Amino acid sequence: MVTKEQVNGVLKTVKDPEIGMDMVTLGLVYDIKIDNDKVDILMTLTTPICPFGPQMVEEVKQKIGFLKGVKEVNVEITFNPPWEPSEELRATLGV
Repeated sequence: MVTKEQVNGVLKTVKDPEIGMDMVTLGLVYDIKIDNDKVDILMTLTTPICPFGPQMVEEVKQKIGFLKGVKEVNVEITFNPPWEPSEELRATLGV
C-alpha cells in the first residue's frame, strides 16, 4: 500500500508554473487520505483564478497514479481556508 510519505514526495515534484516552487513548499496541500488503492488529495491554489489550476490538478492525478498500488486518485480544490503564504515563504518569495 502506498504511504503518505510517498504521495507527499510526488507532490513535491509538482510545481506552480507561475511561482516555480513545488506545491508542498507553497502550502497548497491541505490533506492526503489513503484508503487501500485510493488516494484523495485536498488542495488549494494560490488564487481562485489561477490559470494553471487545471494543469496542476491533472499533473497531481497523473503522477500519483503512477505510484505502485494506486488505482484511483481524487483531487478536491478548496478555497476554505484561502491560501496564505507563511512568513518564511513570503521572505523566500520577496513579498
